[in-house]
Amino acid sequence: MDSNLESLSLFNILKIKIMENKIEYLSLYDYLGKPAGMELGGEVARAAHEAKIPTQKRQISNPKYTGQVHLYPKDFLDFYFEKPEENHTLGDRQDYDNDLPF
Repeated sequence: MDSNLESLSLFNILKIKIMENKIEYLSLYDYLGKPAGMELGGEVARAAHEAKIPTQKRQISNPKYTGQVHLYPKDFLDFYFEKPEENHTLGDRQDYDNDLPF
């Protein structure tokens, strides 16, 4: 599927969830369970901006960082960090020879 169409579909899903107040916003730290770093954070922010994904900000203060962090819809983060190997199709299987009866 074309990446613009994927973004459009995701945007429409998020728009519906926003209207229904059913959207969950997470920081990259909350989503990944570890600091994302400036490079990855910038990549995610650019992708969200290009796809017109609504974001929020939250002020945080802890021993390692004080300042604002961006919050992204969980559905967007799921889409962004989706691993291709999680979407297996029958043609993706490498061990199909072992399944043959002869």
